[in-house]
Amino acid sequence: MVKYISHPLVHPKKVEARLYQQLLAADVLKKGNTMIVAPTALGKTVVAALISADRLEKIKGSKVLVVAPSKPLVVQHEESFRDFLMVSSTSITGAIKPEERRKRWNDSHIICATPQTVESDLINKRYSLKDVSLIVFDECHRGVGSYSYVYLASRYLQEARNPLILGLTASPGSDKEKIKFVCENLFIGEIIIKSEEDPDVSPYFNPIDVEWVKVEMGEEQKKIKKHLNKALKHRLKLLKNMGILPTISVGKKDLLMARGRVQNRIARSTSPPKECFRAISLIAASINIQHSIELLETQGISNLQQYLLRLKKKNTKASKGLLVDADFAPAMILTKKAYEMGIEHPKINKLIKIIKSELKDGKSSIIVFTQFRDTLEQIFQLCEKENINAVKFFGQAKRNGEKGLSQKKQKEVIKAFKMGNHDVLLSTSVAEEGIDIPAVDLVVLYEPVPSEIRMIQRRGRTGRKSTGKMKVLITKGTLDEGYYWSSIHKEKKMKEQLGNPSAFSNLKIKPQKEDALSQNYPDIIEESENSDDENKVKKIMGNNKQPIASEKPVIYADSREGNSRVLRELSKLGLDIKIKSMAVADYQITNEIALERKTASDFVSSIADKRLYKQAKEMVEEFDKPVIILEGDNLYSGFMNPNAIRGALAAIAVDFGIPIIPTRSAEDTAAMIRRIAIRENTQEKQPVQVRTEKKPLTLLEQKLFIIESLPNVGPINARKLLEEFGSVKNIINASENDLQKVDGIGKKIAKSIKKVVDMEFKKIKKDQDKKLIDENKENL
Repeated sequence: MVKYISHPLVHPKKVEARLYQQLLAADVLKKGNTMIVAPTALGKTVVAALISADRLEKIKGSKVLVVAPSKPLVVQHEESFRDFLMVSSTSITGAIKPEERRKRWNDSHIICATPQTVESDLINKRYSLKDVSLIVFDECHRGVGSYSYVYLASRYLQEARNPLILGLTASPGSDKEKIKFVCENLFIGEIIIKSEEDPDVSPYFNPIDVEWVKVEMGEEQKKIKKHLNKALKHRLKLLKNMGILPTISVGKKDLLMARGRVQNRIARSTSPPKECFRAISLIAASINIQHSIELLETQGISNLQQYLLRLKKKNTKASKGLLVDADFAPAMILTKKAYEMGIEHPKINKLIKIIKSELKDGKSSIIVFTQFRDTLEQIFQLCEKENINAVKFFGQAKRNGEKGLSQKKQKEVIKAFKMGNHDVLLSTSVAEEGIDIPAVDLVVLYEPVPSEIRMIQRRGRTGRKSTGKMKVLITKGTLDEGYYWSSIHKEKKMKEQLGNPSAFSNLKIKPQKEDALSQNYPDIIEESENSDDENKVKKIMGNNKQPIASEKPVIYADSREGNSRVLRELSKLGLDIKIKSMAVADYQITNEIALERKTASDFVSSIADKRLYKQAKEMVEEFDKPVIILEGDNLYSGFMNPNAIRGALAAIAVDFGIPIIPTRSAEDTAAMIRRIAIRENTQEKQPVQVRTEKKPLTLLEQKLFIIESLPNVGPINARKLLEEFGSVKNIINASENDLQKVDGIGKKIAKSIKKVVDMEFKKIKKDQDKKLIDENKENL
């Protein structure tokens, strides 16, 4: 007889009373901030729902926040909590308007959301976390670096009156240090591990049979690979001879590290040797070749052909060199020939045979995972050709002219697959994390993935209601085999790490509030023989709140700064931040002082596209005391000549008179902004007028702007032309000979000006369309 959970906030006969789930919930409520590591389909969402029910019942008027990394997962959690609990549930994502998000937050007990959206709303003061009695971080292994989970955990413990943190993951990773970082970042003091082998869990789990299906690479692929290997080996030898690489047996990671070393050498030198720039070009070409080999070995001819066409359009020295290389060029010709003949990777035919075999009785459902959307499209087209009822499932980003799937469409696809409207779901990595797709009989991986986390997540899509099957396609003697062994080794290492409690005994967890753990032992357990559980209580004493400065000046931030780490850090420092749509600068402190923040990479790119000088000019015109904050210490690590960067710095400081303040990181930038704000706050008494619009151009500025937009006409020549001809109209009507009478306007410039002024729009459009058609014919 099936027993169900009996709780005032849990729907009657809705949640099966599994003892291990109840004990997990009880442990979290007793021990405090906890990470639960358990395989997919164990029911981690049920555990979270049980904990939520207990917190909402005992802490009246409180809320539960569930954050997940993707919109489909957020919507899925909303449906699950609404199904389990008798309280109001809602979802909050960036697709919902801010005012509606505020209303949903205020009107609901359970809020499921993407972390970036909550972070933005908190910074914009749309609501607070003070009444949140539980925050659930789904896929909590993402809680590293600058990911929004880290900020939310810190902000939560500062604001919440009764905080409790729950992290859920099927695979935290094999790196012990990373697991520690996750725990420290999310203030987690306990890790609870459950596996399929645990006696209390095994009755609810079905075994999963994993089969590694090996295929031989085709003869055409071998010929192409031979040429690509020669082209790669030649460049790696040159790099070794230059002392850039210690050996020619290197991977992409080694090449990226080598590039970083060369870029640092360029940055340190006032006159970098030419060999450095040659090395950068060789490394870039080597990375391109390695990627070509990976596509050839693991994906197929079509993917490689598409990549080579994109490479052909690039205007870099590395790509141009490859196109005329004695080995790479023949590889391109062979690839194009094989593509036109319809030759494909043996994997795809093997995949179709597996799908047909599985579907012959008409009762199976299958998920096929592939890393590349090009491959996904190719498989889908072949399924249609073979009358296999398949559907595509991928992310929202646009790729190669194809629109991504909207959140609504993703939801429709999953619902249709659940209802049996499709036999096969073809998916990229978007379906790996947490998406609820029950009753799948077979998971097929078109290629192995080197990540143990992704391998575990993909495997977890099967074996939920009956014995599961997973088949992994591997091309012999290729990167596929390397990725296979890498994932196996990492998963084994992860299990060893998690099975050794002493490995995490020295976690440096910041203390949490004592009253967060003062709840009585929960009564959601129907029956338990584990009376020792009461002795496992661990209280973490102290006060977690960070000191907030007594000064609280107002800082106005441009809305485009959005979820920047600087805003996050300013919020941590306790400043009063107001988000406005600003016409000039990123931050404004007083009527006179405005700050433009540029990372090192953005500074360099703004030199290349000429944004820098335009922004500097606007800041000088709008503010008496403009400042540029230059963030990061890798200013000279890119491809731009260091002297060009130094020239730009000199121009900003000398020509425009704008001081440049260097900072090391986003945290340092926030601290600098705070210091300037505190300094000025004691002096500035007038209300700040935020520049939401630029000052209107004068009539002279408008005339200069029009003439400066003509080809090869700068500010100096524009002024000379206006002085000579008197008006914009006269300049437009002037002949080539008349234009050349102006000092600085030669025959070439005059001809360009007349071409822009006189040529009919229809003719230009017709010429462009013809050029586009010719390019497409050439590519085909």
